[in-house]
Amino acid sequence: MIKRQKAAIKSCIIHKVGNKFNDTKNAFSNTAVNFDEATYNLILPYLLRPFTNIAESYRFHHHSDIGLNEINTYTEQLFKEEADFVDVSKHIVTHLFEQSNSAQIKTGDVLICHFENIQYEDYFTEAIGIYKIENKTEFFQTYLEDGNYDIFVQKGIQAKKVDKGCLVLNTADMEGKIVFSIDNNTYDTQYWIKSFLNIKYPDDSNQHTKHCIELCREFSKEVLQPNFGGQEQSNFLAKIVDFFKENDIVNIDTFKEDVFDEEDQIQLFEDYKKTYEAEHNVLIRNQFDVSERVLKKQKQKIKTEIKLDTHIQIKLDVDAPDASAEYLERGYDEEKKMHYYKVFFNAES
Repeated sequence: MIKRQKAAIKSCIIHKVGNKFNDTKNAFSNTAVNFDEATYNLILPYLLRPFTNIAESYRFHHHSDIGLNEINTYTEQLFKEEADFVDVSKHIVTHLFEQSNSAQIKTGDVLICHFENIQYEDYFTEAIGIYKIENKTEFFQTYLEDGNYDIFVQKGIQAKKVDKGCLVLNTADMEGKIVFSIDNNTYDTQYWIKSFLNIKYPDDSNQHTKHCIELCREFSKEVLQPNFGGQEQSNFLAKIVDFFKENDIVNIDTFKEDVFDEEDQIQLFEDYKKTYEAEHNVLIRNQFDVSERVLKKQKQKIKTEIKLDTHIQIKLDVDAPDASAEYLERGYDEEKKMHYYKVFFNAES
């Protein structure tokens, strides 16, 4: 997550990238963009706003030598004052072109920017932004001719959402440079993240928190709900949110004792955890620090509705883990031969 209040564009250039599968070629600019004031004031937040709400960052990766990661090398060159900004930007576009390994990968405009005064945590740094604009929007343009107004259609970049982009900060930790990435057109999930950038998540509290909550969410959906019902599923989800809120450090053994009431559910969770780790190629650590930013984001994805086949839904408060057990009863009506829920309350709000 970055802050952009004092950020400025030092250099920016626009090229076009083609696709070798449909015979569209790259088209290169030879000079940087000279923005007028109105364009600059619109494009600066357009380019940086997507990264202000991202909690998780990446690091460059290469199977043998990180120095062979192309974008890592090119951005390192751009941070050096002696590097030729235009030439290096062309190399970046050529590398992007070489990753177009299918006809479905779209052509588009590529913006490469050198930013100053990007705030990351409590300090300021430089950053290199690489953006690919794949979709253009049709809009109406009016004009005056011979005393009368007329109208025609043009295509342009919508100044709301970046299709694909990355921001490489000129700062690093033990695992390498800090990289943020967005991809709003995920027609090929490998193309941008793996093939072009070749980045991976670092081994930090953000990822540990994310993996553990995602494991619990999938476990609740695939195991608890089919076997124990929607109330048990919602209870469990509310308990895990409460546990993460109340603890700065998660210990998996303590976690299991706290959120499960029955020993057989603990065994089901342990079995499912092994399968989940193997299928998703992740390791849920036995102990890790909680990332509050990731918890807040993951909490928004947790749904605690009980959906019934009678077109009725019961929505439970994820922040009140004890309410379901205290005020909601599940039973079976012998006369109607149907299950039912009984809800206790004092007043409607």
